[in-house]
Amino acid sequence: MIKENLVNTLEKSIRANWDLPCFSDYGSDSQLSFAGIAETILRIHEMFKSFSIKKGDKISLCGRNSSNWAVVYIATVTYGAVIVPILVDFSSEEIAYIAAHSDSKLFFASDSVFDKIATLVPEQTKAVISLENFDFFFVRDEEEKHTVLDNDRSFCENMKKNPLTGDSFRFEEISNDTIAAIVYTSGTTGFSKGVIINHNALMVNVKFFVDHLMKTEKGTVLSFLPLAHCFGCAFDFLSQFARGAHIYFLGKIPTPKVILRAFEEINPVIVVTVPLILEKIYLSKIVPLLEGSILGTLIKIPLINKLVYAQIGRKINDAFGNNHFEILIGGAAFNPQIEDFFAKCGVRFTVGYGMTECAPLIAYTHYFDGRPVGSCGKLIGDLQMKIDAPDENGVGEICVKGENLFLGYYKMEKETAESIDGEGWFHTGDLGSVDKNGFLYIKGRIKSMILSASGQNIYPEEIEAKINSMPYVAESLVVEAKDHKLVAFVCPDSSKLKKDGVDEVRLNEIMQESRLKLNETLSSFAKLSDIRIYPQEFEKTSTKKIKRRLYSDLADR
Repeated sequence: MIKENLVNTLEKSIRANWDLPCFSDYGSDSQLSFAGIAETILRIHEMFKSFSIKKGDKISLCGRNSSNWAVVYIATVTYGAVIVPILVDFSSEEIAYIAAHSDSKLFFASDSVFDKIATLVPEQTKAVISLENFDFFFVRDEEEKHTVLDNDRSFCENMKKNPLTGDSFRFEEISNDTIAAIVYTSGTTGFSKGVIINHNALMVNVKFFVDHLMKTEKGTVLSFLPLAHCFGCAFDFLSQFARGAHIYFLGKIPTPKVILRAFEEINPVIVVTVPLILEKIYLSKIVPLLEGSILGTLIKIPLINKLVYAQIGRKINDAFGNNHFEILIGGAAFNPQIEDFFAKCGVRFTVGYGMTECAPLIAYTHYFDGRPVGSCGKLIGDLQMKIDAPDENGVGEICVKGENLFLGYYKMEKETAESIDGEGWFHTGDLGSVDKNGFLYIKGRIKSMILSASGQNIYPEEIEAKINSMPYVAESLVVEAKDHKLVAFVCPDSSKLKKDGVDEVRLNEIMQESRLKLNETLSSFAKLSDIRIYPQEFEKTSTKKIKRRLYSDLADR
């Protein structure tokens, strides 16, 4: 265990920043100070006591990013209970399944979520509570409800008579080996698994972020990644709370238009995002700027193109607010073409690597420290890593162990034993290699790797990244047919097709022309035999990764 304690760190931040703004819901006038949050947290603690919630009991939490979502999370972990954050994008059946499987005693939900699960409340859940105003949607025992309400009135009256102060505010001590959260992930090859994360794992991530943040000013932050995911939770929320930053929660879908307006208004000190957001901004804002304009011509001319790249880079950096020192990208693979373009433009971004099972960080290097394009940084200090069974190119399974490793999958001993071996190494299922300078490169998932007829390893994600950069491609999937030939399925960009007046016949011609060009860049064993049009988006997980298992036999259907 590391010496820094999570609950103590959160308490210190509240006391040190007592009168400063802490949480705001973007687009509204609501604002909570650290002092206001402290009182609400203690009020929720009293609610827990009234419901006879014990340390270690599970509390489900489902709603879009908001101040109240964050307050409930902190109140739960500082009480010693276990938070079970659930994505609002899950189906009603899956939300109810997670609440039941996790043995949640209470459930905090937004109005829209309760509408979905009103008839599916698990038997062990005592109450469902509104995230909007903390009123009750449902209470199983009416007598218990009256007790809770009476105790809440007494608490509020006592707060009026004896206001909290920063000097007197304290949390009970909670050890770092206490379970903090069970995070359910929806994988590309299977069903949801509850990842058990303790306080120590969260604190490793918080400490790393705070220690390595290059700006000392607390500043403001825009939280728009789902907080139910470890990535957004660790770096848009917990780490920023520990620093005393003012966090704005974006409780709506982060379209490029909404995001860019919010960045301009909030001017965050750091931007934490996923590749999809940057790729959307690139396609909607940058590509139209280059197509059919003088910039598109100049960018192809040596020497002059450097000036064009620099000009575009300044505009991109300014678009994210002129106060940010870095854009931190994680959660999925970044399109190589777009990454290369951003690098040439001098955009201040870096790419990290993590998994829910590490809460989440595994590798990271600052933009200013010279991360090579294509890598995802170096291993963080509290972890060990090895590349298991590397091939002749040094590519093997990434295995890690250390301070921020999860404890296992909830109620899934078999899956836990398959993931963490007898020596304590967690087998990530990701394939990667490490260069001589210690930079990690991700190749793809083991389960998606294709073994060619000649025994060569083929990583479909690498081919898909190239296909996704081809004209009129929205997304793609490479699969192996029964005859061992590779076939790519492409979901076309319908808006671009309509704009350019490209019909189905011409689209197929373009795809085959692009396939021939692409094959010139691929090894002989990895060439595509065909590109076929897939008429709709591929089904995805909650983290927007294609559920490959659903399409394994697509080429032979």
